[in-house]
Amino acid sequence: MASKTVRPELADALEQGLHNIGQAATLTGVSAKMIRHYEAIGLVAPAARTFANYRLYGEADLHRLRFIRRARSLGFSIKQIEALLALWDDPHRASAEVKQLARTHAAELGEKIRELQAMQRTLETLARKCHGDDRPTCPILEDLAAS
Repeated sequence: MASKTVRPELADALEQGLHNIGQAATLTGVSAKMIRHYEAIGLVAPAARTFANYRLYGEADLHRLRFIRRARSLGFSIKQIEALLALWDDPHRASAEVKQLARTHAAELGEKIRELQAMQRTLETLARKCHGDDRPTCPILEDLAAS
């Protein structure tokens, strides 16, 4: 017969150094909503639960959430973060794989920056052409309507 996992009371879990989702959010800078989302999509393991079914997080969980937050702050996609986490979890990983992921992402960011700069130049040119007065003629709207 399989044994049941004993779920602690919240107060006991907190005394043991575990954290509820609100505390985990504060300690990691990841919102409770995003923590639940990351759990739902498998970036973080399902949280342990209290007797009352509150989520519980240990230090390893917090570390993983901080990793995800940092990767997101660098613009990595969820798919890329999945790959990074898999490599992070693998003690036999090749750092070359990690480097390649980072370089590929950096190149993608470079392309996006070039696209954003082109958009900025176009908008600045259009804004210079616009009189910005009480007249209804507006080169910005004319350009948008022409597309």
